[in-house]
Amino acid sequence: MAIGPADGRFHLHLVSDATGETINSVARACLVQFEDIEPTEHTWSLIRTSGQMEKVLVGIRDHPGIVFFTMVNADLREELVEGCRKLQIPCIAVLDPVLMALASFLGQQASGLPGRQHELDAEYFAQIDAMTFALAHDDGQSARNYEEADVILVGVSRTSKTPTCIYLANRGIKAANVPIVPGCPVPPELLDTRGPLIVGLTKDPNQLVQVRRNRLRLLGQDEQTDYVDAEAVREELAQARRLCTENRWPMLDVTRRSIEETAATIIQMLGEHRGTANGV
Repeated sequence: MAIGPADGRFHLHLVSDATGETINSVARACLVQFEDIEPTEHTWSLIRTSGQMEKVLVGIRDHPGIVFFTMVNADLREELVEGCRKLQIPCIAVLDPVLMALASFLGQQASGLPGRQHELDAEYFAQIDAMTFALAHDDGQSARNYEEADVILVGVSRTSKTPTCIYLANRGIKAANVPIVPGCPVPPELLDTRGPLIVGLTKDPNQLVQVRRNRLRLLGQDEQTDYVDAEAVREELAQARRLCTENRWPMLDVTRRSIEETAATIIQMLGEHRGTANGV
């Protein structure tokens, strides 16, 4: 029997002793699995003192709803759990099952230090470097440095090249992107590149036309152009496919993929590419 709100509306409290990035990602991954819900999210981040936790509990009391938390400090965890118990509100430590499994497998306890994933270590600076690279090599820029890329995405306009590059950069992957424009040759540096993984992005022509029309409306521009002509778009996509086939670049249809799903597939392809390149 369902005991939740009949209209699908509820308060969701996300409590973290760090930036809240992890707990927000977990919450979104779970919420998308449910239909017809309208959560009101309350994000409580960088909670590291008892005084801050008291304010959190007041907020939970004033807006009762389920609580997700990622707290590593034992005293603050206990304060939150006990406070929610008194309020008769469910309180879930979302990382506990993973931490317990790792502790058992590794034979050691977790450090209990908040925000360690955001420390200024080599991985952090690699992400910053990758982000700088993605911005400098967006939309065909800085072609002379393509050999420094891990991944180069090619495709016609509005196939999500730039946001995918930014997402990959957040994972420390240097990604460039090159537009395929009708009547314009791609940079010769791209054709000469051997090290990076080059992936062509494509999309269903009907959806691509709709995306482009929406884009032109937002810009207040005339929609009567080849840019949104169905037949011209099909030919544009066909030319892009021929280019990728001629150069043996794998293609990825992003029609029904989110940016995260596209990036995950590219990361998998990159691993295979590097394995092949290393003779593994």
